[in-house]
Amino acid sequence: MPVTKKNNGMTVAAIGSIPLIMTLGNSMLIPILPQMKTELGLSQLQASLTITVFSIAAAIFIPILGYLSDRYSRKIIILPALLLYGLGGLLAGFASSALDDPYIWILVGRVFQGIGAAGTAPIAMALTGDLFKGGQQSRVLGIVEASNGLGKVLSPILGSLFGLITWFAVFFAFPAICAISILLTLFFIKEKSHRQAPPPFGKYMRGLASVFKFEGRWLLTTYLAGATCLFTLFGILFYLSDVLEKQYKLDGVMKGLVLAIPLLVMGITSYITGSKIGKNTTAMKRLIVLGLLLMTVSYSLLVFFEKLIPFLIVLVLSSVGTGLVLPCLNSLITGSVGKERRGFVTSLYGSVRFIGVAIGPPIFTRLIEWSRTGMFLTIASLTLIVGLLCLLLIHVKSSNDDKKDKSKFSFRYNYV
Repeated sequence: MPVTKKNNGMTVAAIGSIPLIMTLGNSMLIPILPQMKTELGLSQLQASLTITVFSIAAAIFIPILGYLSDRYSRKIIILPALLLYGLGGLLAGFASSALDDPYIWILVGRVFQGIGAAGTAPIAMALTGDLFKGGQQSRVLGIVEASNGLGKVLSPILGSLFGLITWFAVFFAFPAICAISILLTLFFIKEKSHRQAPPPFGKYMRGLASVFKFEGRWLLTTYLAGATCLFTLFGILFYLSDVLEKQYKLDGVMKGLVLAIPLLVMGITSYITGSKIGKNTTAMKRLIVLGLLLMTVSYSLLVFFEKLIPFLIVLVLSSVGTGLVLPCLNSLITGSVGKERRGFVTSLYGSVRFIGVAIGPPIFTRLIEWSRTGMFLTIASLTLIVGLLCLLLIHVKSSNDDKKDKSKFSFRYNYV
């Protein structure tokens, strides 16, 4: 069903609510992790596992649910995924409130939430590609990434507010938030009533193999860039949350507001980038490289700043960089294949992003135990290397070539 002006606004709102839900799953826990660690007698590594198991479960199931969304429909996957996400929150919440040692059940609930998250944001990207075309598609993908960023902005504040009630109150918030997204998706996202018959599994996989044969080098580079952005973002947030409480004695809402500052900058940058890039693939590549270089500069300079205000000012530079990179990656990847395989390719991208989230907190924990300076220089080196790979391996057509071709992408999905 084509998206008309009449239903466009609510459709975009419904799509935007889906990655918002996914983001809350990890970011909303960050402010309460120190309190949970104290209440349950956990180590720093055990506390970080509540984020890691969520992300690993999502990373494993994202490609599976992406394939199923290609074979059946996006909504058929999204709606049960949101329901499972909410139920996982209930399990973790009830275990925390009723059991003396709820840690294992919290992890189980987080695994359920991770499986549910696998059917949210990556499939929302594919759904956007199905429903919107041209520059409007890039604009909506920018909104999707901005919604992701908005979730990251709101989540530390919401997590801090719920933490004022009790540390596990945040788990009970997930079902209520999921219910809103379920209703929006159910009533305002309309897919075509007659879908093309899905190809046999063997033909489907041969088509995917062809995509990666011709475009694998640049596609895997964009996957690496997305994972790097999420790895550094959640690692820094995990580090900053701990520093704010231990070194600056900030907790509660004030702590959430401070954590929200770099995330707000990232969300605003993502929205502006998505609304301006259109289908200009040359600009996308330049912004990806520029964003990763800004991240490199920011992380390198953070070595010299320990006072909170200067630290946040320099950290914001990396947020601008991340906000430049992610919407461009979304547009490149979503446009790389036809509708019949888009769910899998975007979901695989979502999977590597979740891997980045999963390994961020535990690796940053080890790095800070080793050396604060070493931590920042290590991640600065990583973003520099990834930026150089993007410069060398992402190839796009020039504007003159674009005019000769109906598609502005140099991808070969028309032949798959």
